[in-house]
Amino acid sequence: MLRRHIRARATGAAVVATAALLVAGLSGSASAGPAAATTSAAQTLRTDAAPPALLRAMERDLGLDRRQAERRLANEAEAGATAGRLGAALGGDFAGAWVRGAESGTLTVATTDAGDVPLIEARGARATVVRHSLADLDAAKARLDRAAQRHATTEAPVWYVDVPTNSVVVRAVRPAAARALLAAAGVDRALARVERTAERPRPLYDLRGGEAYYINNSGRCSIGFPVTKGTQQGYATAGHCGRAGASTSGHNRVAQGTFQGSVFPGRDMAWVATNSQWTATPYVKGGGGQNVQVTGSTQAPVGASVCRSGSTTGWHCGTVQQHNTSVTYPEGTITGVTRTSVCAEPGDSGGSYISGSQAQGVTSGGSGNCSSGGTTYFQPVNPLLQNYGLTLRTTTDPGDPEDPGEPGGTWAAGTVYQPGDTVTYGGAGYRCLQGHQAQPGWEPPNAPALWQRV
Repeated sequence: MLRRHIRARATGAAVVATAALLVAGLSGSASAGPAAATTSAAQTLRTDAAPPALLRAMERDLGLDRRQAERRLANEAEAGATAGRLGAALGGDFAGAWVRGAESGTLTVATTDAGDVPLIEARGARATVVRHSLADLDAAKARLDRAAQRHATTEAPVWYVDVPTNSVVVRAVRPAAARALLAAAGVDRALARVERTAERPRPLYDLRGGEAYYINNSGRCSIGFPVTKGTQQGYATAGHCGRAGASTSGHNRVAQGTFQGSVFPGRDMAWVATNSQWTATPYVKGGGGQNVQVTGSTQAPVGASVCRSGSTTGWHCGTVQQHNTSVTYPEGTITGVTRTSVCAEPGDSGGSYISGSQAQGVTSGGSGNCSSGGTTYFQPVNPLLQNYGLTLRTTTDPGDPEDPGEPGGTWAAGTVYQPGDTVTYGGAGYRCLQGHQAQPGWEPPNAPALWQRV
């Protein structure tokens, strides 16, 4: 956890022509329906909204030039859509997907059935045949989560599903502790790999995403993402920053709001309702104080670029290493977080992770620092929004979307959808391809990067 105590001092910290920048084969438009011919995933997810400040941070932290950063964002959007379609097509054979390369130009999709290889390659992705399905790996990881409720895991503090190696990885200070956890969970060692680490994660303890706020005048964290709940405005942040009922003041020390809900450990999520002096904006604080637009919350794939804003260290970027990670802090274990190569320091807790213009999550904890480098974990934003019934504040302007036909059905703006969820809209059925919170302009017929007609 990276919450900073009150004595600590906070420090401050393009546009893509999408269709032309896509790596061949990753557009995923084949057989995706009529709308796919005119609406690419990069257009749906507004990679063209990436501001110069975010692109500069990607250049600095990922070793890219400007055109590479632009191409990377577009390619990652297309790869996510293609992986979603292939995941739906492969069903129980699907074993995960990830991107690689400076521009995320290579999408790899894993399957347990060699017969799926032609289908994967026909979508422009690289195929790899593995032993374990993603469902099997997720089930093994869930058994570790349950075992961790009964056994101390401070010496084996991190475990996750690692799709590129087709295994469940347990990172341990003492390998014997990892082996004991695997045995207690009844996880087949054929599914698991133990890695030695010196990492001892801690929460990053001490209305724009990334700006400072103060809790009960005794600690500092960072705003994650401005949200609304009906007419009430507020923001999402980390649960370890404050308990329900705790009061907050803003970066300027003006009275701000109150924690309405908080979960930690187990998860690391919370939200604060603000008073009438504060207005929720659809922005994250970028380099030099510039606004970074938030246009949605579509989950980025493993290997994708991600940037973080925090009130101590400002803007830093890295990559998504693993989803569905569990990590043990001194206060207990949290599950379902995402592991990244982005650095952070005390006071950055609760701050924003964003990929392009898509909100990803709020800073939970990590190890290392922004001088020597480190590993961080974020609480994904979509489960947080769903848990508290919040709506992400975005800049998305649906403009004049194609007529979706007769409205109606089970699809609803503001609902958080996960891959595999099904809805009806305009008399037709659709399957969700990528996790996101629905919003106007992202109706299933208008968003082939997110929905597939069934």
